[in-house]
Amino acid sequence: MFSSADVPHFKQLLQERSGTLHAVIHEALLRSDNEQHVQIAGQVHDAEEEALADLLVDVNLADIHRYIEEFRDVEAALRRITFGTYGICVRCREPIDRQRLEAYPTAKRCVTCQRLEEHSPMSTPAPSL
Repeated sequence: MFSSADVPHFKQLLQERSGTLHAVIHEALLRSDNEQHVQIAGQVHDAEEEALADLLVDVNLADIHRYIEEFRDVEAALRRITFGTYGICVRCREPIDRQRLEAYPTAKRCVTCQRLEEHSPMSTPAPSL
């Protein structure tokens, strides 16, 4: 079971992940801005190659989007630590199992409430890119 004594451990994990994601996002943005599309576009000779070039750019943008979403989740978890609500389910207000937090440190719901959220007709699927 998660306890307040576990908070420093999870804070450190989240801060490390935040730093890693910041560096990855920065590098991905530089890579997409500098070379990828320009270099690929210069090598395109027909519609099929152009479609492939567009797909590669879209994949890079999807990666950036995924990293940004994870970064936001990490920052939200760090805010919950600051406000003393980390490790507490946002839906039922029960403690989130420590094993779940070890596997998914940004978890904001317990397993039961997460399942309900995923199977709720009101929940919206993640945007596909």
